Amino acid sequence: MASHDKRPLPQGERFFTEGASGLRKAVERRSAVPMAYLFTQVPRWVPPVVLVVLLLTALAVANPLGGVAALAVLAFICWLAFLSWPSLGLGAKALRVVMVLFVALVAATRFGLIAA
Repeated sequence: MASHDKRPLPQGERFFTEGASGLRKAVERRSAVPMAYLFTQVPRWVPPVVLVVLLLTALAVANPLGGVAALAVLAFICWLAFLSWPSLGLGAKALRVVMVLFVALVAATRFGLIAA
């Protein structure tokens, strides 16, 4: 497949959470276009590579620039965790909580809010 070819959307039972209301419904609706773009227009290797580069920057740079990189990673993983939360089991939910806490702590140390 050429890099400019569009990929189909991932298979699944449904795109939106059934019976969602309020905040979840709004976030899911506003996330539909970015998610569709991310899964169909961006090469598969780009999001993980960008996240790894940002996380390595956050871990290697011990100043606010590292904190900004950590905040970008934190925003992305929080967004994905929020969207996937209803379909996750207990273990997967715990893993996401640990990831969010870890990246939040990295960001806090980079901004000097917590001593390293």
